[in-house]
Amino acid sequence: MAEYEEINVVKKTERISRSHRIQENVPRLSIKFDAALDSRTFKSATGLVGWDMRGNLLMLKIVIHRNIPSPFATEAYACLEGMKLGIALGSQSVRIMGDSKTVIKKSKATSTDKSVISAIIKDIQNKKSYFQDLTFQHIHRSENTHAHGLAKKALVKEENIYLIREELERHISTLDEDWKRNPD
Repeated sequence: MAEYEEINVVKKTERISRSHRIQENVPRLSIKFDAALDSRTFKSATGLVGWDMRGNLLMLKIVIHRNIPSPFATEAYACLEGMKLGIALGSQSVRIMGDSKTVIKKSKATSTDKSVISAIIKDIQNKKSYFQDLTFQHIHRSENTHAHGLAKKALVKEENIYLIREELERHISTLDEDWKRNPD
């Protein structure tokens, strides 16, 4: 009987250890990116939304770019801005998510890119070493509405914005209720 109880204790401990390991594999920061392009003026806007591992909104960032040659370059710059944001926040574990399958695929690759956006992709790949755990994930456009909405509105306003911590708290009351929790 004592042997049976010890086995149960080991099994319970094993379950706890496994669930702890699973929790460690969850990225500490998720950054969704998207971009909008005005092809008449060659201006683009990048929208970035950051969430912590519990799904709480951490930050919003908008970056305006000028002289952008193509929609692919727009999305690639948005991904690069997501990488820079992860580095600036000092997170070692980041998931970068966007709805551009091409940019996500090229960012994941270890080979040299030879496309029109190769210089931007090279910058993204060079920044991978800043992270211990980095994941690139393609998401459907419907899962990226917050970042897309930021980018579209930013093209009209043409201003860079970076809201984090206290600044975000002051402005969060203006956001819809669904913004307060990550939809994932």
